[in-house]
Amino acid sequence: MPEHAARPAIAELRERIARLDGGAGRLRKVLPFGVTEIDRRLPGGGLALGCLHEVAGGGNGAVDGAAAALFAAGIAARTRGKVLWVVTRRDLFAPALAQAGLHPDRLIHVEAGDEKALLACFEEGLRHGGPGAVVAETARFSMTDSRRLQLAAESSGTIGIAVRRWRRQTEAGDFGQPTASVTRWRVSVMPSPPLAVPGLARARWLLELIRCRAGESADFEVEACDAKGRIALPSEMADGSTQKEIARRFASA
Repeated sequence: MPEHAARPAIAELRERIARLDGGAGRLRKVLPFGVTEIDRRLPGGGLALGCLHEVAGGGNGAVDGAAAALFAAGIAARTRGKVLWVVTRRDLFAPALAQAGLHPDRLIHVEAGDEKALLACFEEGLRHGGPGAVVAETARFSMTDSRRLQLAAESSGTIGIAVRRWRRQTEAGDFGQPTASVTRWRVSVMPSPPLAVPGLARARWLLELIRCRAGESADFEVEACDAKGRIALPSEMADGSTQKEIARRFASA
């Protein structure tokens, strides 16, 4: 079957699965990324609201971990209302979140004493239904914990984002264990392209969708969140132009 003929059938199948998965024959609302290449791979055309999602850095270093947090901040920034962000470590850097679109006046910052208290705050924030999004930076995440959080998100319609952070290398393997999260993402920092003139280029990430319920896995090279929380495809990928062509056009302008 030709690819263009198969797409409607695949879309219909995804919709039917989403209805069964959502219960009572209802479709969940979604938050589109605004990037066609990504949205078309997600059931409903975007990130499901009222659901739990996971994000982790592609490596174990602080750079990829920071990228994962900024990716989560960009998602939260595009929701409405306050954003509850729960941590156990006192290293949340508000100016960086603001650059990803999540301004301090929308942020409710909670410092939990340990992982148990963090998960309790995470669940309570989701059940409350007031915040536009609830983000929690957690190391350990069992199937039981994730199911409770997924049910809490479903009951209120609030999106939950678990940013996975580990203190030790041995803890990183926990990310491979199954959970009830609807999507699971991995974010790695890539080198920025050289500019035609001296300056700083927009950061780039390798964005891996490694699990998507009723969807498919995929990898994307994207430009990092802008001041409104939006990611984008690099220009040479969006319009087929190469970086050399862009530099040549700039030089001749």
